[in-house]
Amino acid sequence: MTHDSHSHDAQDFILKLDKAAMAHLEWSHRVLRCVVLHTSPGEDVLAGDAHCLCTFGGWFHQCREHFDNIDVEVAQSLGERHRLMHDAIRRLCKGVLDGVEVDEAMLSEFEQAQVGMLADLASLKTQYLARSARLDALTGLPLRYGLEEEFNRCRAQARRRGELTVVVMLDADHFKRVNDEHGHAIGDLALQHIARSLQSRCRVDEPLFRYGGEEFLAILQAPSREAAQQGAERLLQALRDTPLQLPDGQVLSLRVSAGLAIATTEETLEDIVGRADQALYVAKAAGRDTWR
Repeated sequence: MTHDSHSHDAQDFILKLDKAAMAHLEWSHRVLRCVVLHTSPGEDVLAGDAHCLCTFGGWFHQCREHFDNIDVEVAQSLGERHRLMHDAIRRLCKGVLDGVEVDEAMLSEFEQAQVGMLADLASLKTQYLARSARLDALTGLPLRYGLEEEFNRCRAQARRRGELTVVVMLDADHFKRVNDEHGHAIGDLALQHIARSLQSRCRVDEPLFRYGGEEFLAILQAPSREAAQQGAERLLQALRDTPLQLPDGQVLSLRVSAGLAIATTEETLEDIVGRADQALYVAKAAGRDTWR
């Protein structure tokens, strides 16, 4: 996914959330006209499955997994409140059209469901924007802002297992040459390819970050120093195994170098990253496409 397409998807998602809020505020106008003028609000409002017929309902169903990834509890609440709001509207409007006197309880049911649904939409929007700000728009990887929290989680997990926590700094080899010879658009494709390749070889409990520029950082958990070294080799091999196919048919062989630092209990994350960075410079000096 390119920077532009990632930004477009985010903007499109936020736009649809905002449209959902506005569309369901407009239901209030249709309900008001029904109550005051005794006119039908429309068959789509009176249908038993109105919550599925509205534009938001269809989109929400299609994108439910995406909503769940943001916050599964709020997504569940939103779906339920959306249905309750449509049910309340239907009962209220049918009551008016059938000549039943509208009481405060009928209005309150509708208002509470609508207010709750709008609150859930606002919560999901806020969480989505906050999460997007912590992700790299080009590669989709998390940025370094959440690194310390994730490192502490991994170190605690490694301690429980009796394993080592290893910070691996990775840097693309000869990346300036890629930009100079092929242009920055291909450079972006190369960074995306490196990110995908590294992530494909990272295990479930091995978070990968875009640290900056063409630098990446992985946190490994390993039972021994030898296993940590094998983990670094596994990441480097990912690039050797997967050359990048360019749009014009050319094949671009990309490589990375890596520096490892095994965390000790008394060190700060800054200290550990600093040692990994120093080891990375040694790997570069040793000829690149290697780890130290």
